[in-house]
Amino acid sequence: MGCMRALVCLLLPPLAVIDRGCGTVLIVTALTIAGWVPGVLAALILNYLAENARS
Repeated sequence: MGCMRALVCLLLPPLAVIDRGCGTVLIVTALTIAGWVPGVLAALILNYLAENARS
């Protein structure tokens, strides 16, 4: 995961997972509404797992 993607995860978590599918965006959006920290953690974890799956 690049530095820019990590920065987007911190600032706008739903935007960071926009390319992962509609369900992922909805889950991260719901977590972000519930609290900023759960949304950020979910976005970071999902992007990390997707990056490792590509390698």
